[in-house]
Amino acid sequence: MEKLKKHWGIDSNWQILVILVVFAVTGSSSAKLAGPLVEFIGIHKENSHWLIYWSLRLLLIFPIYQVLLVSFGWLFGQFQFFWTFEKKMLSRLGMAKLLRL
Repeated sequence: MEKLKKHWGIDSNWQILVILVVFAVTGSSSAKLAGPLVEFIGIHKENSHWLIYWSLRLLLIFPIYQVLLVSFGWLFGQFQFFWTFEKKMLSRLGMAKLLRL
């Protein structure tokens, strides 16, 4: 735990618990929300090719996850940690220009 706290720059075990809960809730929520969003777009599992349906659903999870991560981080009082995490992740993916909007 100490190594993780040092790596993330946090002080308490409570903060680690909150951060891990935010990651779990965000991942589950983004996967859950992608399904109805794909259907809203008009791609239905029953009448679309499976490759198109699942590819689009997986592609939608990424932006949903990014928004929810910062949002849930804010709700759980860890906005600064997740905003820093978000900037670092997008920068590593070569999307740093998105942060300069």
